[in-house]
Amino acid sequence: MTNTTNTTTNTTTDGTAGSATARATDAPLGRDAVYKILTTGYVGSTGPGVAATVSYVSDAGRHIVFDPGMVASREDILGPLAELGLGPDDITDVVLSHHHPDNTMNAGLFGRALVHDHKVEYAGDQWRNRDAEGYELTPSLRLIRTPGHSLEDITLLAGTGSGVVAFAGDLWWHADGPADDPVAPDRGVLRASRLRVLAAADLIVPGHGGAFAANGDVPL
Repeated sequence: MTNTTNTTTNTTTDGTAGSATARATDAPLGRDAVYKILTTGYVGSTGPGVAATVSYVSDAGRHIVFDPGMVASREDILGPLAELGLGPDDITDVVLSHHHPDNTMNAGLFGRALVHDHKVEYAGDQWRNRDAEGYELTPSLRLIRTPGHSLEDITLLAGTGSGVVAFAGDLWWHADGPADDPVAPDRGVLRASRLRVLAAADLIVPGHGGAFAANGDVPL
Protein backbone atom coordinates (compact mmCIF):
# COMPACT_ATOMS: atom_id res chain seq x y z
CA MET A 1 0.00 0.00 0.00
CA THR A 2 1.25 3.46 -0.84
CA ASN A 3 0.37 6.95 0.28
CA THR A 4 -0.10 9.09 -2.78
CA THR A 5 -0.88 12.40 -1.12
CA ASN A 6 0.65 15.21 -3.17
CA THR A 7 3.48 16.69 -1.13
CA THR A 8 2.42 20.19 -2.15
CA THR A 9 -1.01 19.74 -0.60
CA ASN A 10 -1.57 21.37 2.76
CA THR A 11 -4.23 19.71 4.89
CA THR A 12 -6.17 22.15 7.03
CA THR A 13 -7.04 21.55 10.66
CA ASP A 14 -10.53 20.38 9.63
CA GLY A 15 -8.99 17.69 7.42
CA THR A 16 -9.92 19.15 4.03
CA ALA A 17 -7.31 19.36 1.33
CA GLY A 18 -5.90 22.84 0.80
CA SER A 19 -4.84 22.42 -2.82
CA ALA A 20 -6.95 22.73 -5.96
CA THR A 21 -4.56 20.29 -7.62
CA ALA A 22 -5.22 17.69 -4.94
CA ARG A 23 -8.98 18.08 -5.34
CA ALA A 24 -8.70 17.71 -9.11
CA THR A 25 -6.79 14.46 -8.76
CA ASP A 26 -8.84 12.83 -5.98
CA ALA A 27 -10.23 10.14 -8.28
CA PRO A 28 -8.09 6.99 -8.31
CA LEU A 29 -6.27 6.23 -11.55
CA GLY A 30 -7.36 2.58 -11.65
CA ARG A 31 -10.75 1.44 -12.90
CA ASP A 32 -10.65 -2.21 -11.85
CA ALA A 33 -12.69 -2.21 -8.63
CA VAL A 34 -16.04 -3.97 -8.38
CA TYR A 35 -18.67 -3.43 -5.72
CA LYS A 36 -22.00 -4.59 -4.38
CA ILE A 37 -24.31 -2.85 -1.94
CA LEU A 38 -24.95 -5.59 0.60
CA THR A 39 -27.86 -3.87 2.32
CA THR A 40 -29.49 -0.48 1.82
CA GLY A 41 -29.97 1.47 5.01
CA TYR A 42 -32.58 3.88 6.30
CA VAL A 43 -33.26 6.42 9.02
CA GLY A 44 -36.37 7.16 11.05
CA SER A 45 -37.98 9.20 8.28
CA THR A 46 -37.42 6.52 5.61
CA GLY A 47 -37.68 3.22 7.48
CA PRO A 48 -38.65 1.46 10.71
CA GLY A 49 -35.54 2.51 12.62
CA VAL A 50 -31.91 3.19 11.72
CA ALA A 51 -29.77 0.93 9.54
CA ALA A 52 -26.53 1.54 7.68
CA THR A 53 -25.95 1.09 3.99
CA VAL A 54 -23.24 -1.59 4.00
CA SER A 55 -21.15 -2.17 0.89
CA TYR A 56 -18.61 -4.66 -0.42
CA VAL A 57 -15.73 -3.50 -2.64
CA SER A 58 -13.03 -5.64 -4.23
CA ASP A 59 -9.83 -4.95 -6.13
CA ALA A 60 -6.41 -6.57 -6.49
CA GLY A 61 -7.16 -9.36 -4.03
CA ARG A 62 -8.59 -7.05 -1.37
CA HIS A 63 -12.09 -7.83 -0.07
CA ILE A 64 -13.44 -4.74 1.69
CA VAL A 65 -16.57 -4.06 3.70
CA PHE A 66 -17.47 -0.38 4.07
CA ASP A 67 -19.40 0.79 7.15
CA PRO A 68 -20.67 -2.47 8.69
CA GLY A 69 -23.06 -0.66 10.97
CA MET A 70 -26.49 -1.19 12.49
CA VAL A 71 -28.80 -3.60 10.64
CA ALA A 72 -31.97 -5.46 11.62
CA SER A 73 -30.07 -8.76 11.42
CA ARG A 74 -26.45 -9.67 10.82
CA GLU A 75 -27.70 -11.85 7.98
CA ASP A 76 -28.44 -8.60 6.14
CA ILE A 77 -24.65 -8.34 5.80
CA LEU A 78 -23.50 -11.96 5.88
CA GLY A 79 -26.19 -13.34 3.55
CA PRO A 80 -25.27 -11.17 0.52
CA LEU A 81 -21.58 -11.87 1.16
CA ALA A 82 -22.31 -15.61 1.13
CA GLU A 83 -24.01 -15.18 -2.23
CA LEU A 84 -20.66 -13.86 -3.46
CA GLY A 85 -18.93 -16.94 -2.07
CA LEU A 86 -17.41 -15.02 0.84
CA GLY A 87 -17.43 -15.61 4.58
CA PRO A 88 -16.38 -13.23 7.37
CA ASP A 89 -12.79 -14.52 7.37
CA ASP A 90 -12.43 -13.72 3.66
CA ILE A 91 -12.79 -10.01 4.31
CA THR A 92 -9.33 -8.43 4.27
CA ASP A 93 -10.29 -4.85 5.14
CA VAL A 94 -13.03 -2.88 6.86
CA VAL A 95 -13.32 0.86 6.21
CA LEU A 96 -15.17 2.99 8.76
CA SER A 97 -16.35 6.34 7.44
CA HIS A 98 -16.51 7.68 11.02
CA HIS A 99 -16.97 6.42 14.56
CA HIS A 100 -20.71 6.72 15.15
CA PRO A 101 -22.10 3.35 16.28
CA ASP A 102 -24.81 3.23 13.61
CA ASN A 103 -22.01 2.93 11.04
CA THR A 104 -19.63 0.66 13.01
CA MET A 105 -21.81 -1.71 15.06
CA ASN A 106 -20.90 -4.91 13.18
CA ALA A 107 -17.22 -4.33 12.46
CA GLY A 108 -16.46 -7.18 14.85
CA LEU A 109 -17.93 -9.70 12.40
CA PHE A 110 -14.68 -9.46 10.46
CA GLY A 111 -12.07 -10.40 13.02
CA ARG A 112 -9.25 -11.03 10.53
CA ALA A 113 -9.69 -7.73 8.69
CA LEU A 114 -7.44 -4.70 8.75
CA VAL A 115 -9.66 -1.85 9.96
CA HIS A 116 -9.21 1.65 8.54
CA ASP A 117 -10.37 5.00 9.85
CA HIS A 118 -9.30 8.62 9.35
CA LYS A 119 -5.87 8.25 10.94
CA VAL A 120 -5.11 4.64 11.95
CA GLU A 121 -5.03 1.04 10.69
CA TYR A 122 -6.03 -1.52 13.32
CA ALA A 123 -5.28 -5.27 13.34
CA GLY A 124 -5.60 -7.58 16.34
CA ASP A 125 -3.85 -5.83 19.22
CA GLN A 126 -1.80 -3.54 16.98
CA TRP A 127 -2.33 -0.24 15.23
CA ARG A 128 -0.36 1.87 12.78
CA ASN A 129 -0.77 5.61 12.50
CA ARG A 130 -1.33 6.96 9.01
CA ASP A 131 -3.39 9.79 7.57
CA ALA A 132 -6.31 8.68 5.40
CA GLU A 133 -5.93 11.68 3.11
CA GLY A 134 -4.92 10.38 -0.33
CA TYR A 135 -4.16 6.89 0.99
CA GLU A 136 -4.39 4.14 -1.62
CA LEU A 137 -5.47 0.64 -0.67
CA THR A 138 -4.99 -0.34 -4.33
CA PRO A 139 -4.57 1.67 -7.55
CA SER A 140 -8.38 1.72 -7.88
CA LEU A 141 -9.23 2.46 -4.23
CA ARG A 142 -8.37 5.71 -2.48
CA LEU A 143 -9.33 7.22 0.86
CA ILE A 144 -9.82 10.95 1.32
CA ARG A 145 -10.76 13.02 4.34
CA THR A 146 -14.24 14.51 4.02
CA PRO A 147 -15.18 16.05 7.39
CA GLY A 148 -18.67 17.42 7.78
CA HIS A 149 -21.07 15.03 9.49
CA SER A 150 -18.25 14.61 12.00
CA LEU A 151 -14.69 15.91 12.01
CA GLU A 152 -13.30 12.40 11.37
CA ASP A 153 -15.28 11.51 8.21
CA ILE A 154 -13.55 9.77 5.32
CA THR A 155 -14.76 8.69 1.88
CA LEU A 156 -13.64 5.65 -0.12
CA LEU A 157 -13.33 6.46 -3.83
CA ALA A 158 -13.52 3.34 -6.01
CA GLY A 159 -12.55 3.44 -9.65
CA THR A 160 -14.82 0.98 -11.48
CA GLY A 161 -15.47 0.14 -15.10
CA SER A 162 -18.54 2.39 -15.04
CA GLY A 163 -16.94 5.34 -13.26
CA VAL A 164 -15.90 6.50 -9.80
CA VAL A 165 -18.12 5.42 -6.92
CA ALA A 166 -17.87 7.41 -3.67
CA PHE A 167 -18.69 5.49 -0.50
CA ALA A 168 -19.29 8.63 1.51
CA GLY A 169 -20.75 7.48 4.81
CA ASP A 170 -22.95 10.11 6.43
CA LEU A 171 -21.68 13.00 4.34
CA TRP A 172 -25.15 12.40 2.92
CA TRP A 173 -27.60 10.21 4.83
CA HIS A 174 -29.59 9.53 1.66
CA ALA A 175 -30.41 11.15 -1.70
CA ASP A 176 -32.29 13.99 0.03
CA GLY A 177 -29.33 14.99 2.17
CA PRO A 178 -30.46 16.25 4.52
CA ALA A 179 -29.23 19.58 3.19
CA ASP A 180 -28.76 20.78 6.77
CA ASP A 181 -27.32 17.87 8.72
CA PRO A 182 -28.53 18.46 12.30
CA VAL A 183 -25.41 16.91 13.84
CA ALA A 184 -22.82 18.57 11.56
CA PRO A 185 -20.41 20.64 13.68
CA ASP A 186 -19.71 23.11 10.83
CA ARG A 187 -22.09 23.65 7.91
CA GLY A 188 -19.36 25.22 5.75
CA VAL A 189 -17.02 22.27 6.20
CA LEU A 190 -19.84 19.86 5.32
CA ARG A 191 -20.60 21.71 2.09
CA ALA A 192 -16.93 21.87 1.10
CA SER A 193 -16.54 18.11 1.53
CA ARG A 194 -19.72 17.43 -0.42
CA LEU A 195 -18.43 19.57 -3.29
CA ARG A 196 -15.11 17.74 -3.19
CA VAL A 197 -16.79 14.36 -3.50
CA LEU A 198 -19.08 15.56 -6.27
CA ALA A 199 -16.05 16.75 -8.24
CA ALA A 200 -14.46 13.28 -8.10
CA ALA A 201 -17.40 10.86 -8.29
CA ASP A 202 -20.02 9.65 -10.75
CA LEU A 203 -22.10 7.78 -8.16
CA ILE A 204 -22.51 8.33 -4.43
CA VAL A 205 -23.35 5.64 -1.88
CA PRO A 206 -24.65 7.43 1.23
CA GLY A 207 -24.72 6.27 4.81
CA HIS A 208 -28.38 5.34 5.13
CA GLY A 209 -29.99 5.09 1.69
CA GLY A 210 -29.65 3.96 -1.88
CA ALA A 211 -26.96 5.10 -4.31
CA PHE A 212 -27.59 8.23 -6.38
CA ALA A 213 -25.93 10.04 -9.26
CA ALA A 214 -23.38 12.74 -8.46
CA ASN A 215 -25.10 15.54 -10.34
CA GLY A 216 -26.64 18.96 -9.85
CA ASP A 217 -29.65 17.56 -8.00
CA VAL A 218 -27.58 16.53 -4.99
CA PRO A 219 -28.20 18.55 -1.81
CA LEU A 220 -25.27 20.68 -0.73
